Amino acid sequence: MPPSTACAAAWRGPAPVGVTAAGLRDTIGGVDEPGASADHPWSDTLDDLRRRRKAARAQGGAERLARRRAAGRLDARSRLALLCDPGTFQEIGTLAGEVPADALIAGTGLIDGRPVAVGAEDFTVLGGSIGPAASSKRWRLADIARRERIPLVMLLEGAGHRPPRGDEPVGRSAPGDLQAQARLSGLVPMVCGILGPSAGHGAITAPLCDFAVMTADAAIFTAGPPVVAASLGEEVTKEELGGPGVAVASGVVHNVAPDDEALLADIRAYLSYFGSNAWERPPRREGPDTGRRRVDELIDLIPRDPNVAYDIRPVLSAMVDEGAFFQVQPDFGASIVCALAHLGGEAVGIVANQPAVIAGAIDADAADKAAHFVEVCDAFHLPLVFVADNPGVLAGSAAERSGVLRAGARLFAAQARASTVKLHVTLRKAYGFGSSVMAMNPHDEQTLSVALPGATLGAMGAAGAGRAVGADAEQAAALRRAELDSSYRSARGLSYDEIVAPGELRDVLLHALVVSARRRALPPGPVARVGVRP
Repeated sequence: MPPSTACAAAWRGPAPVGVTAAGLRDTIGGVDEPGASADHPWSDTLDDLRRRRKAARAQGGAERLARRRAAGRLDARSRLALLCDPGTFQEIGTLAGEVPADALIAGTGLIDGRPVAVGAEDFTVLGGSIGPAASSKRWRLADIARRERIPLVMLLEGAGHRPPRGDEPVGRSAPGDLQAQARLSGLVPMVCGILGPSAGHGAITAPLCDFAVMTADAAIFTAGPPVVAASLGEEVTKEELGGPGVAVASGVVHNVAPDDEALLADIRAYLSYFGSNAWERPPRREGPDTGRRRVDELIDLIPRDPNVAYDIRPVLSAMVDEGAFFQVQPDFGASIVCALAHLGGEAVGIVANQPAVIAGAIDADAADKAAHFVEVCDAFHLPLVFVADNPGVLAGSAAERSGVLRAGARLFAAQARASTVKLHVTLRKAYGFGSSVMAMNPHDEQTLSVALPGATLGAMGAAGAGRAVGADAEQAAALRRAELDSSYRSARGLSYDEIVAPGELRDVLLHALVVSARRRALPPGPVARVGVRP
């Protein structure tokens, strides 16, 4: 008689004949060990499963896999094994499709102990092209990520959709995976790695994701060189069409890693700053440098003369925990630095002007980059730290043709609509719209807005204002004196909450995070997006 419902949890029954619990786990986990003796009634069935799995896991065959290893490249399964915590990847759809795994290895695993949905295109099988079963698996991964509220990671190296074969079964109505991925935006972190040539349908995954990183030898494009040559008569290499120089300059890809291992490490590092979904806060990171400390070295890192260029990154390093941050899109819109870091153990997003590049002026690329970064941080509840030191939004005919006003308005709208904690620091100067897009106004939902003494503000610098109004020498000197006094004038009107010394900056920011702790302890949820992006 079977056990009653009441005692089912405690009932163990007799030990299975010829199969151990460990053997059963091995079979489920993907190890080709059926765990049954040759004369067991399950033997033939499990042998058949083992043969089918072995064929599917052979990928494109031993010869192709050996060629990749000889070239120093990882295959799709090796990439997933390295991305996930050891032994945690659990495959789905192993037997889907008419070719091994239908050229897409898919499943779930753990990264730093947290579940993720992951897929890797297998270039050794029909060039990693997408068939009906792969389309269904791509959709299923996004579906799992949505249902279980876990990040989605896609590793790309494929030729896009393959021409249908007459004998192939029809999968889900294509291209349902892209709709599913688009609807995930802002609900769970989405990350894409490009580890070889990626074309067509698969490549569209990258711009749909929050963060995309490629290897130095990868390429991403709408259509590859053969299609471009056939349709347009243009002879180009894959590097010329979509290598890092193109993909980074266009903003399609955020970062470049030297090789597969470094790319996978970047994905793990990026995800470490985020909660698993929009219903979670970012995880806190404990360490030896989470407490208060002065940063008096800033007086040597920040030139007192507002016209002297300097690198903002050592300044950020001095302020954050252990001097470490993860920079996003370092080679696109380089006059703004966007970085993930920890302050007092709390994950934060930093948006900082970079005076070493066009004096920190905000061009269209920098504004576009920062707007995307602000929206991602806001979606997943990372406090935002704005560090301003700029002469304004970039002027000139080239800047106007690039749409700098629209891009600047996009950044302004992104930070103004952000519901997360916002902290602002003006280091030396912030002129005109350049101060607004960097969230200076303390009446715009900032938790804290501070400036260093001597910070200069206004519609424009004194020199430019003097030329604009045709000031004589006496008037120009008066404008310069007013400029030098502008931070204190702003403080008198409470345009800043406080004027602070450089050495106090870290402690001031840490205190602001303490002040905001109760708001950040409220149950979070997906951020509602109201309004049309400029």
